[in-house]
Amino acid sequence: MPVEFLGIAATNNGSETTPRSGAAFGKEYTLRLARAHEDHGWDRVLFAYGSGSPDPAPAAAYIASRLDRLQILLAHRPNVSYPTYAAKTFATLDQISEGRLTVHFITGGNDHEQGREGDTLTKDERYARTREYIRIVKKIWTTHEPFDHEGEHYRFHDFVSDVFPVQQPRPNVSFGGSSPAAYAAGGAEADIYCLWGEPLAKTAEQIEHVKAAAKAAGRTDVPRIQVAFRPIIAPTEELAWEKAHRTVGAIKARKEKGEAITKRHNGNAQPQNTGAQRLIAIAEAGERYDRALWTPTAAATGGAGNSNALVGTPETVARALLDYYDLGVDILSARGYDLLGDATDFGRYVIPIVREEVAKRDAERAARGTQTLAAVNG
Repeated sequence: MPVEFLGIAATNNGSETTPRSGAAFGKEYTLRLARAHEDHGWDRVLFAYGSGSPDPAPAAAYIASRLDRLQILLAHRPNVSYPTYAAKTFATLDQISEGRLTVHFITGGNDHEQGREGDTLTKDERYARTREYIRIVKKIWTTHEPFDHEGEHYRFHDFVSDVFPVQQPRPNVSFGGSSPAAYAAGGAEADIYCLWGEPLAKTAEQIEHVKAAAKAAGRTDVPRIQVAFRPIIAPTEELAWEKAHRTVGAIKARKEKGEAITKRHNGNAQPQNTGAQRLIAIAEAGERYDRALWTPTAAATGGAGNSNALVGTPETVARALLDYYDLGVDILSARGYDLLGDATDFGRYVIPIVREEVAKRDAERAARGTQTLAAVNG
């Protein structure tokens, strides 16, 4: 199966290790970073969401209108707009991008962050709302006759959109989470299920949870699996590990100064979402796993989102990514700490290795299938 690479579409150069040098939305930097991804073999970039951050939808539209190939993953929280409005926004963006849009629905795992924009629902209520929201958006994308909706969270009458996506029957829906409620919602509704980078054995367990949830929802297919990492690469193993320790040192130094190191930073509070709790537990159990997984970056950020690293030479990191591919992961998300430089280096030195090895695996698999078919027919 083909492999895809997802990068980050940041609107400024700030990261956990370095404060941004300009405004929250830097038009030139946003385009420069996106172009670096397009020019160096990435398939798509994520426009993330934060309560006080620049709105990702117009930023995505700007990039879509300036670049020809790069696909867009747009993060969206259901609490910030009504689904009728959101569905039209997404369809318009799919038109602008000529069919390059995927929408990532975020339920929200932090009460404090959700409350910043007036969302007071409990976690379970948010998951129920997200499922209803996704179903409405899908129906709006694919329904050309007016319809009514009477749900737990949304009610409207005689609605029909006049703008539809380029992609038929609709754009893909992306979803993530590591709790039973997340598996149930994403297993039922997602085309792509997103996980944060964990050791191989734990990732395999999560994939099985997603498959079981999809089956329980009555699906005959399963979501594609995406896993996210923070690659730290250098020409030699020694240099890569020196870089890794410098990275953690920079994160800790910023925290000691009281700086907010992530968009959803909430002081030193313990994370509420299951995914972050899992990252912290994994870090407490050990620093190194499998071929190249390193947890101190996650520990230093308090399990803040995508924060486990893969450390080593490009060849080592590529082999580590292939281990996840062999588990059934076919979308690999990667984001460095020097956003522009790391996106360029990863695209130059890691992506070609992974693509070449995946092509070899696919060719071998096809050859075995041909031999099996010949033996059966013979």
